[in-house]
Amino acid sequence: MVPDAPPPGDGPPGAFSVLRHRADFLRAARAQRVPLPALLLQARLRDTSEPSQTAIRVGFTCSKKVGNSVARNRAKRRLREIARAVVPVDGQPGWDYVLIGRADATATHPFEAMKADLARALRKLHR
Repeated sequence: MVPDAPPPGDGPPGAFSVLRHRADFLRAARAQRVPLPALLLQARLRDTSEPSQTAIRVGFTCSKKVGNSVARNRAKRRLREIARAVVPVDGQPGWDYVLIGRADATATHPFEAMKADLARALRKLHR
């Protein structure tokens, strides 16, 4: 870790930190799910009793069903970009979101449609 870097979760308003630990992904897998045409969204509300737990956290994953490493990395790049555009606007502090790529769909689905689908799913989730 770079000594001058801010701690994870701190950053500009509306930013999110990235999930890195397997346990966080497993906890999100047991929580709420919203299927979308190009991806699957998993979301869970964390215990936000500590002020450091109020950041939005997002994880990205693609299984080998999506394709080889090139295809998986391309799909994850697309997921990261839609998350950067949508999660700070429609996400809620204290939540973990995991975006899971789908075989064939994540790499080929129109980008603007993916953003609109994710925004609609987050609004539906937080109703």
